[in-house]
Amino acid sequence: MKIFVRDLQPNQMCRSTFLVNTKEVRQKKTGEPFLSLNLGDKTGDIETKMWDNVAEVVETFAAGDFIKVKGVMSLYNGRPQFTLHTLEYQSDADVTLGDFFATSARDAGEMYAELSGIIEGIGNVHLRSLLQAFFADESLRQRYMKAPAAKQIHHAYLSGLIEHVLSLCNLCKLVAPRYPMVDLDLLLTGAILHDIGKVEELTYDRGLGYSSIGQLIGHISIGARLLHEKLRLVPDFPGPLAVLVEHMILSHHGKLEFGSPKIPLLPEALLLHYLDDMDSKMEAMRVQLERDERSEGVFTSYNYALERAALKRDRFLGVEPVAEATPETPAAVQPSLLSSERAGLRSSETGVAASSRPSQSRPQPAAAGARSNRQPAFESSLFGDKLLGALGDKS
Repeated sequence: MKIFVRDLQPNQMCRSTFLVNTKEVRQKKTGEPFLSLNLGDKTGDIETKMWDNVAEVVETFAAGDFIKVKGVMSLYNGRPQFTLHTLEYQSDADVTLGDFFATSARDAGEMYAELSGIIEGIGNVHLRSLLQAFFADESLRQRYMKAPAAKQIHHAYLSGLIEHVLSLCNLCKLVAPRYPMVDLDLLLTGAILHDIGKVEELTYDRGLGYSSIGQLIGHISIGARLLHEKLRLVPDFPGPLAVLVEHMILSHHGKLEFGSPKIPLLPEALLLHYLDDMDSKMEAMRVQLERDERSEGVFTSYNYALERAALKRDRFLGVEPVAEATPETPAAVQPSLLSSERAGLRSSETGVAASSRPSQSRPQPAAAGARSNRQPAFESSLFGDKLLGALGDKS
């Protein structure tokens, strides 16, 4: 029976099959080799070590292979670490591929229908025709629906790109009315096309990685090339407007040191950069908190992409995770919306769609200071705690 990464329990022997995300052969102080691996499935990944009998197995598998293992998960420096006793190569025929590759919780066809509606709602006929030319390309459309948004940092799962783009489009619609000088049609076009080059930059048929063209050129340059190809299909497209669309693709990373050939020089490009950066960083923080939920302490491990650790807010506040309201459990007794996990929404999707995240449901960690569900509705607030304490002292 397949045991998933999310189900590994400390100090319990596990026999299961995992995908080898990374493989390194290192040396102990004695000079003997040991294996440092990252193993994963659709529910996450875990740092893994094999200390003994390495010479017998080291040449039997590679990164990207499946291996059947026996080992024990423990907490090392407060973080989960898997120690292997045995491993054995497994062929594709020996596994269920759907167990190993994380996918957006939302259906790709449903997301594409939403994207099509956004495109149809663009008033500028030239921009609308350009976008329609992109997605009339069946091969490009299918890759756009399947591609991740990144290899690791954010939305790093199948259909993560279109999920990220929809989140970004909804942010554009929310924020653009605040700034009258912003052309929403141009902003939405930039949001839809800014990462179009990732359909070729990344590989995603088996695990996530970079293609040769992705490593040599990168998604920004690929996106500009794809834009020029599709512009030829819209012969009456205004030249100056084409320059603005290209500028938004070239500048969306915001700074030269972040890989942008140009910095944003018009309001729509600047706003696109900040909204894109916000959406990707909020997703990266969500994943960091979810990945470290079983580790000790109130802070996650350091995230190099975010350049910080993240605070496990509910554990810090001592808030017990409570199930969402049901017909038998009135909403009035639910805790305040301290957790976006319980709210089921992300700020980038407010009023649009339920939280779109990989299709696994991770268990919430037990929180310190748990209190009875029969307390009044305000029991999860700091003020309520102090008030109850004061009343208790007087009784």
